[in-house]
Amino acid sequence: MNDDQLLRYSRHILLDEIGIEGQQRALAASALIIGAGGLGSPAALYLASAGIGRIVLVDDDEVDLTNLQRQVLHTTARVGQAKVASGRTALLAINPGIDVVALRERADDARLAELVGQASVVLDCSDNFATRHAVNRACVAHKVPLVSGAVIRFDGQISVFDARRADSPCYSCLFPQDQHFEDVACSTMGVFAPLVGVVGAMQAAEALKLVMRVGQSLAGRLLLLDGRAMEWTSIGVARNADCPVCGCAG
Repeated sequence: MNDDQLLRYSRHILLDEIGIEGQQRALAASALIIGAGGLGSPAALYLASAGIGRIVLVDDDEVDLTNLQRQVLHTTARVGQAKVASGRTALLAINPGIDVVALRERADDARLAELVGQASVVLDCSDNFATRHAVNRACVAHKVPLVSGAVIRFDGQISVFDARRADSPCYSCLFPQDQHFEDVACSTMGVFAPLVGVVGAMQAAEALKLVMRVGQSLAGRLLLLDGRAMEWTSIGVARNADCPVCGCAG
């Protein structure tokens, strides 16, 4: 690291669990973020400020006025811009020393396989089950850790699915891909703005812990947040030996 980086990341370096070695791992890492909306906004902002060396943003949507209540990556002046372009502007304004790749696309299985294969960690900040399952399949195939978050109304959840670990379940173990789960949209159900900040920031924290090799991840645990009572519930999630995605993996 150069002098500017040593100063910028000094509060991380001061932490014994991170130090220079951990910060260098972050600078060498590549984070793939699927979705540049409510969850992707705080997740990307914290990863950029914390010094993840390469951030790849994937989203096919444009910034809309209704997004600005919670999607803090974007501004009123950038309404109408592609979310990934707006996001790239915001992230480089915070940290011009990182590489930010903006991909305006809805990635299919083949494209996800390519992108995941180049990533150190993947953050699923999408808003539908089809995308979540596609991302999960790619992460299992390439043994790349996945940090998954979701928020609707006053309820949030977060977990880590780490295919590098023999005991870690995958997303399909928790929500089987052959079962129907109804997608609910913020546009029809609403969402309490600060909760996407809470869960998205936690996704960034889990991603940083994984790449810096700090602490214990949420693999095997699902955290549920009741934003009305502001209470967390932790649920153990076991690997399903019969899971069609990860049951024969690892």
